[in-house]
Amino acid sequence: MADIKSAYEIALEKISKIENATPEERLKWKFVPQGEQLATKYLKGDLNLLLELNKYKENERKFVTQGIAEVMVRNIDLPRNDAIKKTNLKVMDGIKLLKKDKAGVENIYSKIRYIFNNFTDQGEKQKEQAYEQVKIQFAAKLQQALQKKMGSNTMVNMDNIDIESQPQFQEEWRRVIMQLEAQYMEHLNEYRRNLIDIP
Repeated sequence: MADIKSAYEIALEKISKIENATPEERLKWKFVPQGEQLATKYLKGDLNLLLELNKYKENERKFVTQGIAEVMVRNIDLPRNDAIKKTNLKVMDGIKLLKKDKAGVENIYSKIRYIFNNFTDQGEKQKEQAYEQVKIQFAAKLQQALQKKMGSNTMVNMDNIDIESQPQFQEEWRRVIMQLEAQYMEHLNEYRRNLIDIP
């Protein structure tokens, strides 16, 4: 129980950290959030990242770039629709502008594009197959439940039931989609981390 700290003690620790912060830490605290704001503006419209970065001193620019890169990398996502595809292109163009090791960035981009292509081609086929499987399994469960409720000798006409609009079906389908996408996201997250580490 002695390990539990009061809000006052936690606040004192934070104040101590601020007071004892190095100049480098203070720069980071100030300029990483500014970089994050620039990234958001870039993604919403046509902000010239290089022009904006040139407004900062050399020692500040490192942290502004870090903030931009962190937001940009988080915005790389599986190409589920055209809007996401468009955002991915914009983000990837922006990251390439920021990074000095263009070959390293392009190497990771080729891996990301491979995931995107696989997701679009193989992933769609997997989804179609999984959707039909979930639909068949859900229909069978529903039919069993209805027969149990009405009596096992009763024939249930499933033609009048819209299986796909049932909340339980939608919930099961979302769970299956998350499982299918998890394998792609695992690799994508690894490449996102790699992008952050590139100078």
